[in-house]
Amino acid sequence: MSNMIQEDSLTKHEQILRHIEGLKVGSKISVRKIAKDMEVSEGTAYRAIKEAENQGLVSTKERIGTVRVEKKQRNNIDKLTFSEVVNIVDGIVLGGAQGLEKTLNKFVIGAMQEEAMIRYIEEGNLLIVGNREKAHIFALQLGAAVLITGGFDTSDEVKLLANKMGLPIISSSYDTFTVASMINRAIDDRLIKKKIMLVEDILPARGQVSTLKGSHTAGEMKQLIEDSGHSRFPVVDEWNRVVGVVTSKDMLGAHPEQTVDKIMTRNPLTVHLQTSLASAAHLMVWEGIELLPVIDSNRKLIGVISRKDVLKVMQYIQRQPQVGETFEDLIWASFEEHRSPEGALVFRGTVTPQMTNHLGSVSAGVLTTMMKHSAVRAVQENKKGDMVIDNMSTYFLHPVQIESEIELRPRIIEISRKFGKVDVEVYHNGKMVAKAMLTAQVFDS
Repeated sequence: MSNMIQEDSLTKHEQILRHIEGLKVGSKISVRKIAKDMEVSEGTAYRAIKEAENQGLVSTKERIGTVRVEKKQRNNIDKLTFSEVVNIVDGIVLGGAQGLEKTLNKFVIGAMQEEAMIRYIEEGNLLIVGNREKAHIFALQLGAAVLITGGFDTSDEVKLLANKMGLPIISSSYDTFTVASMINRAIDDRLIKKKIMLVEDILPARGQVSTLKGSHTAGEMKQLIEDSGHSRFPVVDEWNRVVGVVTSKDMLGAHPEQTVDKIMTRNPLTVHLQTSLASAAHLMVWEGIELLPVIDSNRKLIGVISRKDVLKVMQYIQRQPQVGETFEDLIWASFEEHRSPEGALVFRGTVTPQMTNHLGSVSAGVLTTMMKHSAVRAVQENKKGDMVIDNMSTYFLHPVQIESEIELRPRIIEISRKFGKVDVEVYHNGKMVAKAMLTAQVFDS
């Protein structure tokens, strides 16, 4: 009676994905070849290859084509591949194209004699250097890739060595400082992404999921509730696609022989593996739902996440240290937390050049972000949780110029287990310059 998620007979689309996954890393892939090997239409092959690209199984490179690549794990998301470096610095691959999918551990700027480089260059590094062929050879022999700045080329000898070693040698028109800054920025962006948890990060721990079909009865659902200990279930069709969600509340007043398809909620909200956990949490809080089915691109059920599990992980994330700095982090970095003589929470800081608009006054968007951030901090202090803003009304009373000192004063007007109302006032030289009123759903801890 209880349908557990099982591997159905695979569709042609899924068979192609399995086939691609089984190919050796570096294998070239074409629509025509896949269509011929798998005996499918070229349209079906094309769609499957695009899905494989979305999953990170293949990558399409200019002048190289589509190749099977090693799927990047989430814990390695902060490591760039040499292929990504090429895109970041608008580079041209001079040799060693077969090594583009390798990851770089760190980059080294070659502002030293070749003999001294031996102490700094390691396997998996990227040497950033100008038109110095001896340095190019040194790096390749030590197992490092090479990025030549200034748009210079290199000799055929170096290119042949790069091909032999399977290590890319790349040329970029930018100077050394610029490419180093570009790569640093990309790595920092990756670190920010790394700290953003996705649905797939918590789903593996969920195990198998009990499901119902529309033809099951309310009586059978009651038995499933007793057997599983759960009170909410996804409803799937014969292909394991999600068609509804049913809860114990839906059963109230239902006849034992009433079929589930007559009492379930149709077309339920769903999420994918790549949905951020924050988005899933906000969706659940806003819509007041306790269960979200997780589906693939064909709407087939992969698993479920519960509101309790999502909010528990969100609260854990809040206690973790920051790794990469977002724009919001950079704005807030110049502000310090203080207490007023009455013990109220206040934030003081200076308007930096990055916070201003073209007129030299603090940007309305930046000021709104700061008011929201101070309101969240006030709620976190009071409830040890987080909040999702429902509505925010802002009033900008006076412009605030660059290098002005301002003070943000958040004040909780009302707060309950699930709802909060916060007022934020911004002052400069004792005069109110902006004000905001926020209403929000509160993450109950």
